[in-house]
Amino acid sequence: MPKLDYRVVDADHHYYEAADAFTRYLDPKLARRNFQWTELNGRPTLIICGKVSHFIPNPTFDPVAKPGSLDNFFRGHNPEGLNIREAFGELEPISPTYRDRDARLAQMDEQGVEACWMFPTLAVGVEEATKHDAAITHAALHAFNEWIFDDWGFAYQNRIFGTPLISLMDIDKAVAEVEWVLERGARILHLRSAPVPGPKRHSIADPIYDPFWARVNEARATVAFHACETGYGEYAAHWGEPEMVEAFNYSPYTQVTQSDRAIVDSLAALVVHGVFDRFPQVRAASIENGSFWVHGFLKNLAKAERMNVGSFKQPPLENFRRHVAIAPFYEEDVIHLAGAIGAENILMGSDFPHAEGLAEPWTFVKELEKFSDAEQRAIMRDNTLRLLDPAGAPD
Repeated sequence: MPKLDYRVVDADHHYYEAADAFTRYLDPKLARRNFQWTELNGRPTLIICGKVSHFIPNPTFDPVAKPGSLDNFFRGHNPEGLNIREAFGELEPISPTYRDRDARLAQMDEQGVEACWMFPTLAVGVEEATKHDAAITHAALHAFNEWIFDDWGFAYQNRIFGTPLISLMDIDKAVAEVEWVLERGARILHLRSAPVPGPKRHSIADPIYDPFWARVNEARATVAFHACETGYGEYAAHWGEPEMVEAFNYSPYTQVTQSDRAIVDSLAALVVHGVFDRFPQVRAASIENGSFWVHGFLKNLAKAERMNVGSFKQPPLENFRRHVAIAPFYEEDVIHLAGAIGAENILMGSDFPHAEGLAEPWTFVKELEKFSDAEQRAIMRDNTLRLLDPAGAPD
């Protein structure tokens, strides 16, 4: 049981999608052409737009890895020299808590979790597979968002905050989708950390997408950038690396060069391309992207400001700290991160129930021993709550 005198608010929980998560509400004609289950080498396999989806090698999640089974591996404690697949250990049958919101609430009570942001596991790999067709992308994401609302809700009992997926490929459809999810209680919107695909790629901060940001600004919602299939494997392929992305199967080169590129590029766009200037109530959160990149990014922002006098309407470092919150990996130096952005901008994200996350979300507090009690409570609870509250947006 938790050893805290308060319940935590977790910025990174996950469900494991049901088999019909993409097709329950999708036009059957589109579903047959673009989302199919088949058997390949004796295993259920998801086919998206005619291609095998390799993003998650176990898309049925039954059996599935135990929560936190890779904890020691990601902390660098691996005396046996196991590879990541060996480190997973024995799999177990899928738990009802991973697919049923009431079962999850009961589990959250046991874990001392008051509320959580609930993210997909498989669906964050879909947009890359459908990027060639805006109509399919928007139809698929809307169908998936309907499934989220059905099975998890966007603010279920004000405790489980399902995060709908938004694409900007068609700005009119993007705004309509935002309206649809906001009407149903959404507080957190997920946006892929990647350029907007199309005949010509665009920055997510391009003024052509201002109708989206204007609606987010008006609602004082938070836009979350969760780790996802960004399409950046294309750049690694230029250096002779595999372009295909598969969870837990990254080459060393890809880990070194790609693990921070997408989130850095995306947040840089929000600051440098002026979203926070044009829409001062917009808030952004980086989830499951770590924090090792933050210091270098802020140094580059400061240097850009010095070398481009007059190019920024507001000091970019202040702008970043005012609008962006970061959920670091639990194995990182969180006190070092606080020195860059302040404890008030750090979120606790356990990644439960994923193998690379924490088996018990509350144990994240053990990584915060150098913080004051008030700072610990802010990171473990209050900062994440503030991002759910429209009144917490910057003035």
